[in-house]
Amino acid sequence: MVPGWGIALIIGFVLLFSYAPIALFSDMPAVFSVVILWGTILLFVLLWYWVGLYYDSMWYELREDEINWKRGVWFRTTGIVPYNRITNLDVRQGPFMRYLGISSLAIQTAGYSGQAVPEIRIEAIEHAEELRECIRLMVHGSPVHDDGTGSSTLPSTSGSPVDQQILGELKSIRSLLEKH
Repeated sequence: MVPGWGIALIIGFVLLFSYAPIALFSDMPAVFSVVILWGTILLFVLLWYWVGLYYDSMWYELREDEINWKRGVWFRTTGIVPYNRITNLDVRQGPFMRYLGISSLAIQTAGYSGQAVPEIRIEAIEHAEELRECIRLMVHGSPVHDDGTGSSTLPSTSGSPVDQQILGELKSIRSLLEKH
């Protein structure tokens, strides 16, 4: 299940259960009760559809020296964040996200450090700690080797098993992101 669908489902149930006392215990005419019910159902369906569109609109790409991102259903936002500008990497997970086994990774940069919101929030990811560690290594320059000529190359794939696992996860994340 897409995490956004779960959120829409919870909101829909809240709307429906807030409607039930009005319909059962009020003295309003039945016509108003039916209008409220259909309005609630319409609002739920629109919310369900919008949440799916929102999650389908999110796109992130880890490059050699920067992160590219875009998102938005009605208003599209895009950006490029160089690794050398990243100051904070925070993993966030509420109780509902913990139940679904997902997290959010908030990335703040030097220009956004004083802001209450991060510049990038990568949402609904399963292995946020590993992604944070990979980005942290990119920020500190570990995965990119400088050969002194001004060009940089990615490390060889004959690293430790943990490095191989992180590389495999990154490749699977990238392939999933490229599908959308």
